[in-house]
Amino acid sequence: MKPIPYGLSGYKQIREDDCYYIDKTRYIPQLEATGKFLFFIRPRRFGKSSWLTVLESYYDISRSEQFDFFFKGTDIYDQPTSEKNAYLILKFNFSAVNPQPDIVEDSFQGYTDNCFYFFGMKYRAWLDDDYFTMMERQKTPHQKLRFLLNYVGLKGHRVYVLIDEYDNFANTILTTSGQTAYQNLTHGAGFFRFFFNVLKEAVDQVDSGISRMFITGVSPVTMDDVTSGFNIGKNISLYAEFNELLGFTEQDVIDILKHYNINSAETLTLMREWYDNYRFSIETKQTMFNTDMVLYFVEHFLRLSRPPNDMIDQNVKIDYGKLRYLVVLDKRLNGNFSHIAEIVKTQGTQATRVVPSFPVEDLIKSENFISLLFYFGLLSYSETNRLTIPNQTIKQLMYSYLRRGYQDVDVFNVDIWRLSNLVQDMAYQGEWRPVFQFLADEVEKQTSIRDYLTGEKVIQTFLLAYLSVTDYFIIRTEEELGKGFVDLYMEPFLAKYDHLQYSYLIELKYLTRTEFTEDKLKEKLNKAKTQLNQYATDTRIIKRSRGGQIIKVALAFSGWELKAIESVEETPSRN
Repeated sequence: MKPIPYGLSGYKQIREDDCYYIDKTRYIPQLEATGKFLFFIRPRRFGKSSWLTVLESYYDISRSEQFDFFFKGTDIYDQPTSEKNAYLILKFNFSAVNPQPDIVEDSFQGYTDNCFYFFGMKYRAWLDDDYFTMMERQKTPHQKLRFLLNYVGLKGHRVYVLIDEYDNFANTILTTSGQTAYQNLTHGAGFFRFFFNVLKEAVDQVDSGISRMFITGVSPVTMDDVTSGFNIGKNISLYAEFNELLGFTEQDVIDILKHYNINSAETLTLMREWYDNYRFSIETKQTMFNTDMVLYFVEHFLRLSRPPNDMIDQNVKIDYGKLRYLVVLDKRLNGNFSHIAEIVKTQGTQATRVVPSFPVEDLIKSENFISLLFYFGLLSYSETNRLTIPNQTIKQLMYSYLRRGYQDVDVFNVDIWRLSNLVQDMAYQGEWRPVFQFLADEVEKQTSIRDYLTGEKVIQTFLLAYLSVTDYFIIRTEEELGKGFVDLYMEPFLAKYDHLQYSYLIELKYLTRTEFTEDKLKEKLNKAKTQLNQYATDTRIIKRSRGGQIIKVALAFSGWELKAIESVEETPSRN
């Protein structure tokens, strides 16, 4: 069996080690036909860096004798384009730039100096001695870039500019140091904006050496700020024809599992639920799996003969800090945090439009913030073209953002270790009451949270965030069961914890503080119990519990207070 290229982004190393590889070279002619200057956004760990190394290997004029090594057996090998091995490659990866505001400009200069130096060394056979003499006289990155492109153009050569992680250090500065520091880079005379001005200027010049450019990142915000919306080329991020350029289709995943003799239908179902359902264009129905997560899963499965201990690779997680700037203002949660809470509650939004680009000052606008969540991979198009949370991995991240948001502004801060232990007892011992009592007691003590807990749906979202502190359960909300929609269904994660014996159906009822009476409380609880008995008859619940016990719990709130915790008679499921 071939080595798994988990953690590898270099195409050369993948070929040298004969790793398992999903061939995407069929897109090369299509990209050439689409445009010369292209901009492509995808979430973290979707294979952007790896794809740039494929382009580098294919177009590099200095690698023409290695074409067989790189591409024999791929789609492009038998019918290469006329531009094969026709370019001098100028490549940048801006994740290598130190984002500390006081040294970022020096770090940028030092990094680009290295890029320009090794460009000269690599292509010395195509450059004259005066190139090196003149390059030494250029002092700043934009001066060196302008000189390089003009010189190569004068010599009759062509440059393909590849920029990976174009927005990496700029995004970090925005989220850690604020908008002013970010705008110093990207607006006015900012050095980063000036660097892109040189690229834009070169594109417009007849004799410039730049002939093609491919830029990748995770959001369009910085590009809008440094180039006024990438008006030097095409943003192909939402094009249906490139939906499958990065990521794996389900057939790809089936082929991978078959290659490594992992043929369980249950395994594929598990991977679908945790890693699938990314659609990057409203005009296609094909869903995609996250590249990194599939390789992470397979690598761990082969080592452990079971799913990994943590279904989520830490490398995929979008750090809360990337969103903190957008959801917290003056130690208060703003409207964007409310959007996240609403998305968690409904598992998506009613929005269907993704904005192609927008400047940083417009991020506070609802449609732009929702679009940013789409670009980050936190939302994706569903079959009905609604923007929804794509899978369990992203659900777990969203739940954690809610907890971090509450904690960040001192609204609600609980002992997560203790809560995790209580949920563990709930999973293994069936001791569910202490979990809800613990949360109710903490709300009683921490008065700041009370202003947020108004209404059944808000409380439902609150419980989702805190019941998900462990992965013993896959928590589903508003799932259709027994001709109704259960508020919370805690399905035991049996694919990982096969000894769990308890699953939970939870129905919430809510009374305002002014309408509360004992009679109305009793009426609400009776209704909840009727609904729970109805949900429990659903054959899917019985099947998923695998003979374990289905516990039905009714919770009644008045305002923020938990007024009643009652269980319906516990019903053993049938095999």
